[in-house]
Amino acid sequence: MLMLAGCGEKDPGNTSKPGTPAKLPDEFTSEKEIPSILENELTPEEKSALLQEIMPAGPGNEATPEEKFVQLRKDAEAGDAKAQNGLGVMFYTGEAISKDSSGKILTNDPVTAAAWFHRSAAQGYADAQFNLGLMYANGEGVAKDPAKAVELFQKAAEQGNVDAQNNLGVMYYAGEGVPRDEAKAKEWFKKAAAQGNADAQANLDAMK
Repeated sequence: MLMLAGCGEKDPGNTSKPGTPAKLPDEFTSEKEIPSILENELTPEEKSALLQEIMPAGPGNEATPEEKFVQLRKDAEAGDAKAQNGLGVMFYTGEAISKDSSGKILTNDPVTAAAWFHRSAAQGYADAQFNLGLMYANGEGVAKDPAKAVELFQKAAEQGNVDAQNNLGVMYYAGEGVPRDEAKAKEWFKKAAAQGNADAQANLDAMK
């Protein structure tokens, strides 16, 4: 009944923890598909919005998707927090193609995604803090660490990230990564619901 929200930029397996900068592959796919891991978590409108934000369509004289990806990667490598988060989303959803050590193409790459989210989150970018928190909560791309997830959700929630506010409420309600506290859970659900978050409102209703 109380659910964690999905990863995305509105701006989450492998249990390897990103430490050093990941070597980025040159491959890119322009196929507009979202892996099945997200199909059940996003509405058609949300999936369309996510893909549109990752690789927006434009007039014929605009840069190709491949050129946009190269520019995004360049900006991310230069330290742009928004670009780093956007690149993380692309590797997470499979928009950007990665290969494993044997050369096999991966449908998505949560390890590389987590590495980019980590760099962006370290700069205080709320959406990346939320995304990385989700990955720690679920153990995707990093070792599962509910306490770290709570820490990241808290930072993003305090900046107004509505999904982080709802997820923080979930963590407090479930007592995951933090002592169970229904009062704090309700407080965060109310903040998220006040911003129109339907999941948070449903969670509040479930607590009555």
